[in-house]
This record gives sequence, C-alpha cells and structure tokens, in this order.
Amino acid sequence: MLFDKKVYSERRSVLREKIGSGLIIFIGNNDAPCNYPSNAYTFRQDSSFLYYFGQNRDALAGVIDADSGQEWLLGDDIDLDDIIWTGFVPSVADMAADCGIQNSAPYGKLKDLVADARCLGRTVHFLPPYRHDHMILLSDMLGIHPLQTRDAASVELIKAVVSMRSIKSDGEVAEIERAMAIGYQMHCAAMKACRPGVTEKSIAGIMEGIAMGQGAKVSFNSIVTMHGEIFHGGPSMKPLEPGRLLLVDAGAETVNNYCSDNTRTMPVSGKFTCKQLDIYSIVEACHDLVIEKAHPGMRWLDMHLDVCRLMTDRLKDLGLMHGNTDDAVAAGAHALFMQHGLGHMMGMDVHDMEALGQNYVGFDEEVQPSNQFGTNCLRYGKRLKPGFVLTDEPGIYFIPALIDKWRAEHMHTEFLNYDAIEKYLDFGGIRIEDDILITDNGCRVLGKNIIPYHPDDVEEYMA
Repeated sequence: MLFDKKVYSERRSVLREKIGSGLIIFIGNNDAPCNYPSNAYTFRQDSSFLYYFGQNRDALAGVIDADSGQEWLLGDDIDLDDIIWTGFVPSVADMAADCGIQNSAPYGKLKDLVADARCLGRTVHFLPPYRHDHMILLSDMLGIHPLQTRDAASVELIKAVVSMRSIKSDGEVAEIERAMAIGYQMHCAAMKACRPGVTEKSIAGIMEGIAMGQGAKVSFNSIVTMHGEIFHGGPSMKPLEPGRLLLVDAGAETVNNYCSDNTRTMPVSGKFTCKQLDIYSIVEACHDLVIEKAHPGMRWLDMHLDVCRLMTDRLKDLGLMHGNTDDAVAAGAHALFMQHGLGHMMGMDVHDMEALGQNYVGFDEEVQPSNQFGTNCLRYGKRLKPGFVLTDEPGIYFIPALIDKWRAEHMHTEFLNYDAIEKYLDFGGIRIEDDILITDNGCRVLGKNIIPYHPDDVEEYMA
C-alpha cells in the first residue's frame, strides 16, 4: 500500500460521515481476458477502491456500513494452484488488517450483506460500474437489468467521492510528481529520437520502455503522430518526414497508480518553420496565460474562455480571423481551431474520476456543461480549490474535413478568413500540455524538471 493504514481508515471515516446511512460497497477489479481467459491484460485496480482500501489484488470488495461503522474486506484466499502459477499472496485477513479493517470474509459474503440490507429497506450505495462483470454482479444482487446499473448508482456516493478525491494530499502530490519525473524522461527521449526516417511506433516504444524500466507504465495509450490534428492519433509505422511536426501526448503511471500527462509538439527537421512558429507561439502564450492566472476561486470555464480570447486575438494578427474577439468567442468561431477543453482533472486516473460521470466531476449547480461545439468538450468548468490538479493543454488544429464543412455551410464568415485558412490544410496540429497544482494563492507546474517547450529550448534540446 502507498500510505499508512491510518490514511485509509480516515478516508473511510470521512466518507461514512458524508453518506450518513446505508451500506456502501466498492467493487475491486478482476483480471480482464485479452484473447482467452488465462491471457489477461495487465491488471489495474479500480481507483476508488484503491483510494479507500489501498489493496492492489484482483477479486476484492470493500463494504462500509455507514450506520454501524462496521467495515469488511471481502475476497477468497488463494489456493496451492494459484501459488504455483503466481506466487504467494497475503491472506484477505492480513490485507484487511493492513488497511485498518477488522472484518474479512470470502467474496460470497458481499451478496449476503447486500441482501440483508435490502431486506431491511436500507439504501445500498455503489459507484457507476464501467466493467460488464461488475454490471452483471450488481444486477444479480439488486435485481435490475445490467444496463440499468449505471443509472442506479448512488449520486450521494458519487458526490462524496468526488469531493474527497479532488483535493490531493501532500502525499498524493508527491506521487504525481514521481510520475512527472518519469514522464519528463519519456518526453525528452522522444525529442532526442525525433528525426526524419524514425517511425512513430519506434518513439512510442522508447517512451513505454522508459516507463516499464522504472516499474511504471504509460498512463494511457501514447499519442505519437505527425497528424496532430487527430486528437487521439495512435503511432503508426510511418517514418517521420522532414518539414512536418510531431505531436507527442504521453504520460506515466507509477507503480502506486498516480499519473502524469504531458504534450509536446516538435519539428521533425529540428527547426520550426516561420509558419509553424507563428502558430506555435500562440499556443505557447495560451499555455503560459494559465500558469499566470489560474488561482483558487476562479471558474475554470472562465480560464478556458480567456485562453480562447487570447487565441482569437493572435489568430487575427495572422489574418486567420477577424471581427470582434468577444463576439467571435461567444459565437464559438474559435472552435474551428481548438475543439477541446482547456484541461481536465488528474490524479489516480489520467482523466481523474471520469468513470463517475463528468458532470459530477467537472460541473455543479453554478457551472453547467455547454452545448456549443468545442466548449461542449470542456471536461471541467467549476471553481478551483487548493489541492486540485489539472492539465493545462491549449492547442490549435487545422482539420481539413471540419474546415471544408464549415466553409461549405458559410459558418461564422464574419469571423473566419477561409481563404487564409485554406493555406493551412496540410499543417496538422500543435498542443502544449503540463500538469498544474492549484495552490493557496495561485498555481504551480508539477515536476522538478519541466520538459522543454519554449521554441528555442525545443530546438536547442533536439540539437
């Protein structure tokens, strides 16, 4: 376990007080078969289970009785066959003691506890399942269709978990910074390897090897592509071409399951062209504006819109946009160039707690999601608090299909200079991303070493 058992006991105690009554259940993850049962994907424990119970073994469940205060860790002890194939694993009773729980029992006890609670008319609180085996288990215990289990999840529990996991403790920040240190090595290695003829896959493999060599793994499938306008462009076997840009969006997840997430965009030939530098400098300025302005109490939605206005002003300077900046952003014309939100929360999940429902994580009664194209992809909008960790990731993208569609439909012609934009159809995309911690009076970029991103620094490092 990452932390002392007192940390987990205190977390469960706070959660119990927030919920007040009912039975709270957390279902840990099972192995997930890749192409046959004994060939499984790398095991990854459910993040909320880890947060409250700290145990990284498969096939476990945790139960908290919010009324009586009783707690259980449930799971089946391994047998000799398991030991032969996978080695020794502590007993469930020992794991329970490690995280400060007195009661342990076989996994089947979970159904008995839930059945007893339902017979007494008590509320059974659970989080939205994202794995189908969990949906089937909950369906069996609650007598509802598996596809109804997400809608039946406890909103009260979701909000309580979000309120707790959003504020990162000093220990959690330290673990995120360990992920940042690995991510720094990954991205710097990518910059060193970036040159004509090297394949995107090769660079992705170098980065993944660095993470694995330190007991970590990538926090998501690495994005390594000359087509930066494709947000989740996976690496291909295509060799890098002179004159193109390479966008690398990647991060590390430590052995204790805390994540980093950075993006850098670099010139394959080692030097930015004047055209590339014009766009890159806009993204750089937007990225730095966040570091300068983000602070507790401000709405992240307002930070996003400030970035969009700065971007629009600078695109007007290049002749790609025109008209009143405030009106252009209000109309959503800027979304031709940045179609995603400014950033998302980060922690044990690279998109932290997204499985709980983005509206609960990123929005509240004051700030609601937008339906406007571009702004509707903002994953977080509500006010910032000290201890929040978010990504700062503005970008500019030239997506030919989107440009052609908007031009054919005469979209926002009062703000967009399509004749000038047409000259960028083969440009690709640029994104710069760092991870920031909201402090008592501002924010700071996480990581002892910052991956080079100022243009001169990028070119010097690549050289």
